[in-house]
Amino acid sequence: MPKVLVVDDSLSVRKVVQRALESKRIEVLSAASGSEAMEQIAREAPDLIVCDVIMPDMDGYQICDFVKKHPTLGHTPVLLISGIVNSTVLERATKVRSDDVMRKPFAADELLHRIESLLPASGRPAPAAGPAPAVESAPIPAPEPRAPRSEAPAPVADPVAMVAPVPDLKALLAGVAELAGVSLTALIDREGALMEVAGGLLPEAELAGALAAGLVESTDGVGRALTQGRLQSLILEYDAGVVLLNAVGAGAMLAVVLDDPAVLGKVRYHVKKALPDLVRAL
Repeated sequence: MPKVLVVDDSLSVRKVVQRALESKRIEVLSAASGSEAMEQIAREAPDLIVCDVIMPDMDGYQICDFVKKHPTLGHTPVLLISGIVNSTVLERATKVRSDDVMRKPFAADELLHRIESLLPASGRPAPAAGPAPAVESAPIPAPEPRAPRSEAPAPVADPVAMVAPVPDLKALLAGVAELAGVSLTALIDREGALMEVAGGLLPEAELAGALAAGLVESTDGVGRALTQGRLQSLILEYDAGVVLLNAVGAGAMLAVVLDDPAVLGKVRYHVKKALPDLVRAL
């Protein structure tokens, strides 16, 4: 089973990547900081590393440079992920010999495609094995007949099909973004990182996400100090429209930008209906 190390200081991003990789029978290691990543690399020798560019203690370029200059791990592919991919990012990635650069937010299938293309042939997920050749062995006694049951036997189901499907996060956000008067819908983790976006992506969306996370954290503190519990939603009114922030579980929030304040009530109703599926999709 291939082993992939995911390095990102955002818990939500690590969970999203972990869920996508484990569905393809890929073992996932995770690190929330550069120092933790160094320990994992030395101890586990992963087959591939997915690393965020910006982290609190050391950046992804430094980690990639360390790996590529390592005498025994230099062959390990490194996929850098970044909220901004421009000429500067690509130039720095080339300098440290990164194998690829991917922009956040990303779709799970795109991530899987990149990872499978970068994994060494020996580390790629093996296809399902065919039936084993017959070998001579002692005959297995037939099972004792059982009394017939009154109901029809349940059909044999694919184990994957028996698991309730995870809602499509992109489709859920698109359902909100398509409402009249809505220009942008984004899911942001509590640290301010964009997890998924639907609608028109604004140039400063990354910065706005970080600022919104700080605002929610401070406002949440007010509620706790007044024994009102956790913050559930926040409405921000501006000259050009309204921003609705709604908690999605304990680790994320939904930001909806409305150009028309008159549709706020309808949007809030739609968001509340979508919340259970949004929580399941995380």
